[in-house]
Amino acid sequence: MIEKLAELEKRYLEIEEKLSDIGVMSDMEAYKKYSKEYKSLTPIIDKYREYIRAQADITDSDDILSTESDIEMRSLAEEQKEQAKATLEETAEALKVLLLPKDPNDDKNVIIEIRGGAGGDEAALFSYVLYRMYTMYAESAGYKCELLYANETELRGFKEVSFMIEGEGAYSRFKFERGVHRVQRVPETEAQGRIHTSTVTVAVLPEVEDVEFELNMDELEITRHRSAGAGGQHVNKTESAIRIIHIPTGIVVDCQDERSQNKNKDKALKVMKSRLAELERNKKDQALASERKSQVGTGDRSERIRTYNYPQGRVTDHRIGLTLYSLEYFLNGKLDEMIDALITADRAARLNAGEE
Repeated sequence: MIEKLAELEKRYLEIEEKLSDIGVMSDMEAYKKYSKEYKSLTPIIDKYREYIRAQADITDSDDILSTESDIEMRSLAEEQKEQAKATLEETAEALKVLLLPKDPNDDKNVIIEIRGGAGGDEAALFSYVLYRMYTMYAESAGYKCELLYANETELRGFKEVSFMIEGEGAYSRFKFERGVHRVQRVPETEAQGRIHTSTVTVAVLPEVEDVEFELNMDELEITRHRSAGAGGQHVNKTESAIRIIHIPTGIVVDCQDERSQNKNKDKALKVMKSRLAELERNKKDQALASERKSQVGTGDRSERIRTYNYPQGRVTDHRIGLTLYSLEYFLNGKLDEMIDALITADRAARLNAGEE
């Protein structure tokens, strides 16, 4: 590990030089590329240098203890050595985590698609609750939210809704939300006060850039239609909504948020590209039978990942066994505790699996 860190520090210093080079500074693309690499290496190098300092403190303390007879000086050296040993242990563990392979999608924008599952109107209503929860969290974290498509019900629910969250690290914060979310509550329409169980499916896709995935336009069927929904000034009045079908797979993408057909088409193509890229990634994952999977899993869509229980005011994540008795707070977009726990569990699982 130390040899690897020494090589990374060497690279870090090289980039530092490049960033002060006039030729690189005048080339915006090169400067952006080096800046990004420098930023990603900085926490690793800072921690590595802390590790080296702790090693040096231990060596200095040992030198004093081997040559000094003064009791006070020896006592100070012992104290310094103990502190340095503790720092060395802490930084070594931190460096193991920092050196884990980074998900190449972590810094990307993310497309989230929510669909009502079992439970009819109740599932659609909870789809709206999840949409509100995610957008509230995103806005509080400084991300930008953009609605792409919404198929609303008369009861202010969503049969389906898709939206993009833009900002650095968006995918890293939302990627563990993929899967089946289960809700247990008494519906407003339930006269007997019985608890109903409904499900909602969440898909999480990293936005794909043009250079990463090329879309074959000959395989697409693009049509216009009127916006679907429960009403509104613009809904259902003009054919500005766009539907794209990928003929080989049958994947359908709708986009109706903009009044402009061209803008809706651009957004729909982005979503289609991300869905097809995800399909390719899944195929590769299935083909690699020996691939190690995280215990947390960014999961199969059919995997039930979380239960929201209204009568008990709790939310439980089944992958890590974490229960929070603060459901209302959670549904108001306060997701950090859960997201941080999922990230920590994923790192621990990968460390245990010996990922290099």
